[in-house]
Amino acid sequence: MKHIIILLLLAINCTTFSQVSEKSKAIQANVLPVRGFCIAAPQPKDLDEFIKFIDEELGPRSVNTLILRVDYNYQYESHPELRDSIALSKKDVKRLVAVCKKNNIQIIPQVNLLGHQSWAGKTGNLLKVYPQFDETPMVKMPEKYVWPNADGLYCKSYCPLHPDVHGIVFQLADEICDVFEAEAFHAGMDEVFYIGEAQCPRCSGRDKAELFAGEVRSIRDHLALKGRKLWIWGDRLLDGKTTGLGEWEASYNNTFRAVDMIPKDVVICDWHYERPDQTPVYFVMKGLSVITCPWRNPGNAVLQAQDMVRFRKSATPEMKDRYLGMVQTIWSGAGQFLDNYYGRKPENSENTQVICFKALFTEIQKMSDSVY
Repeated sequence: MKHIIILLLLAINCTTFSQVSEKSKAIQANVLPVRGFCIAAPQPKDLDEFIKFIDEELGPRSVNTLILRVDYNYQYESHPELRDSIALSKKDVKRLVAVCKKNNIQIIPQVNLLGHQSWAGKTGNLLKVYPQFDETPMVKMPEKYVWPNADGLYCKSYCPLHPDVHGIVFQLADEICDVFEAEAFHAGMDEVFYIGEAQCPRCSGRDKAELFAGEVRSIRDHLALKGRKLWIWGDRLLDGKTTGLGEWEASYNNTFRAVDMIPKDVVICDWHYERPDQTPVYFVMKGLSVITCPWRNPGNAVLQAQDMVRFRKSATPEMKDRYLGMVQTIWSGAGQFLDNYYGRKPENSENTQVICFKALFTEIQKMSDSVY
């Protein structure tokens, strides 16, 4: 009889913990519906440890969204000519999908579209294989990259009006969404400095905001054919001069007017790394859904999370659900981040990606507990 009573008590306790866990999840979903993490997709050699990280670090912190910057780190079948020399296989990706399903994490793959077609002195795979798509073919890649430079080169862009470019990039988006079983796709589209250039035979003289908005609409409409949503970074939709936000976190080339020209179901990832600027309010008042994205400053990340919760609490019913939540961004490779995270290569600073990640999700848990 004594053993039966003990078993019954254990069963009751397990049920109680399960109910608390489910209630806690529901509270977190109400406090911040999106609790995300953004990082470059791992190299095959780092896959096992990255899966461990998802299982042991992201899952227990109730992360529910993982933006993976894949770009060409996948063995594409539609365009094998664009693969990186070392890239994830379909089997590798399915392992990532499985661990994320286990932890109730939505994967959103990213391939940089429009901008970021080069980095420093290296041309990206798309323009390397298809140089005819280059918006600025007259700008040659330097042997040694420095900023600023006479060409205003930060990253190359493809020409959004080239008649053949969408036939290729849409196939990439479809394939990567299919293999990741994704309901959304992140197209990047940040820091677009080259657009509507005077030397381009297709874009010359056209409104830069209309060109940017047209590319957003084209990608969005293609994804919608299969019921998928488009996510993008938000910097090109902010007026850098009027706001004082500058040319990196906002636009100096007038693309900001595109905010009134894009479909309202595009999700905006609003990043500010040096100051916790409260631009989510602007995007929401434009009818767009927004996510705040910190990087390496833990103090800012905590303030941004508090702001997002406050915005949701004080907003009208029409605006509340457009404040979606938070995504921690990581701008090193997955392997380097894991080295930092697990102490193999610790960083000697108070402002690091690792510290910021831990501070952000500690604050999210703290705010959720206060509601509970």
